[in-house]
Amino acid sequence: MRNKERVLSTGDRVALALFILAGAFIAITSVSMATVRIVELTSGATIPVSVEFIDAPAIATAGDESLPVLIDTGVVTVTDLPATGVVPGVLGQIAFAVTAAGLVAALITLSLRILRGTVFDRTNTRLVMGAAILALVGAAAARFFDNMLAGAAMAHVTEGSFDTAVLTVEPFPYLLGAFAAAIVGTVFVVGDRLQRDTEGLV
Repeated sequence: MRNKERVLSTGDRVALALFILAGAFIAITSVSMATVRIVELTSGATIPVSVEFIDAPAIATAGDESLPVLIDTGVVTVTDLPATGVVPGVLGQIAFAVTAAGLVAALITLSLRILRGTVFDRTNTRLVMGAAILALVGAAAARFFDNMLAGAAMAHVTEGSFDTAVLTVEPFPYLLGAFAAAIVGTVFVVGDRLQRDTEGLV
């Protein structure tokens, strides 16, 4: 039987090794950032929370000049955030950390397999598709919990008197991500099938 492994050039190996190092750094940084944010949320201290508005009027100033504007995003500071905001805030950070770490782990595993010469096979296809699904689901979950946190923060600060658009959904990035994932997954599926068909002829 012909060996399925392929020999990579030195440049390819160096690039993949750098990719692995960068991925490890990203995973560690993401988990650290999520941990710091969770500590902030659970400490009861004053914390910043990003919120979205429905064309809220505001005044922009520069020296003695002022200009009326409409804003759609901003940051509010909240003290003693209630549990209705702390819980989704913590869950959002957990979703973010798990997604980042899981995505990096899958791609590092894929890179290590490629370094060993295995490019197209069923395991690599599963790794690619699993990473793509995790990224889409994790990003959506983190966004959902962040929306809940923003809503709770605004309700706490304004006692429910300020109308905001904190529960927003932007489907285009997810559709674009799903389309890109489908293309990459198709490449690996077709590559694996062509490789097996070619080996069967030898």
